[in-house]
Amino acid sequence: MRNVLPILTVVTAIMVIWYAASVGMNKKWTYDQAGRAGTEVTFTEMVVDTWAQERPVLPAPHQVVAELYRSTVEKKITSKRSLVFHGWITLSATLLGFVFGTGMGILLAIGIVHNRAMDMGVMPWAIASQTIPILAIAPMIVVVMNTIGATDLLGKEAATAMFGYQPAFMKGILPKAVIAAYLSFFPVVVGMVKGLRSPDHMQLDLLKTYNASKSRTFWSLRMPSSTPYLFTSLKIGMAAALVGAIVSELSAVPLRGLGARMLTGSYYGQTIQIWAALFAAATLAATLVAIISWIERRSLKKMGMS
Repeated sequence: MRNVLPILTVVTAIMVIWYAASVGMNKKWTYDQAGRAGTEVTFTEMVVDTWAQERPVLPAPHQVVAELYRSTVEKKITSKRSLVFHGWITLSATLLGFVFGTGMGILLAIGIVHNRAMDMGVMPWAIASQTIPILAIAPMIVVVMNTIGATDLLGKEAATAMFGYQPAFMKGILPKAVIAAYLSFFPVVVGMVKGLRSPDHMQLDLLKTYNASKSRTFWSLRMPSSTPYLFTSLKIGMAAALVGAIVSELSAVPLRGLGARMLTGSYYGQTIQIWAALFAAATLAATLVAIISWIERRSLKKMGMS
């Protein structure tokens, strides 16, 4: 109870502020409508109306929850109005990009630690790559990959032969995965470089006295020492990969995924839809990070580090 009380206090405060903000931001529409109709509204009527508008400036929390329920439970998962459908597409691009980005980040970190030329030449470029705004580079990557035809995880014929049809999440997934990998590799590079260099000189000198090779030193000392750093960077990289996948969906064709759901909502002024997709993305991110944290605890426990 002692641990739950602070959380409940913060959540309650957020809800109060949110409801109050929705009243303040939506009341103009209520008063404008009343003025056009030549009627007056009481304060209570105004508050009730601001929490029930179809297209509010800021939807109330219960409106977002209701939209989440409608678009997940009441819709078939194959429906293009289902957040499960769009969430699965975003998840697929996120995981594929995360795997690519993590693999590339680990390989680069190993090269940077063991090769001075890579340390001096690659690391500055890796840092510089993160200064490019993702909103600027995402459309470029999508257009280039669409032009050369490198958009699907598998070709239509290969996917049909394997699954009997081409799954929706495979269509146009590669540009999204590339952008997700672009954002996720950097935290892994930085974390792994720090982790691989974490053993002190006494530990390295001890292995030298045993005439241990570089590969033996890597697998027996450097890699185990870098495990806590790796999991920390993986959690950051997973969140970054999800952001990359969502951003890429704003310019990808066809319009599918949570990012596309937010975009279509902005086109038609469906703010409740935008907020529902936003909360779905946040829930997805929290779930993915929680899974990595669970694996981290089990792994470190087996290694005797927790």
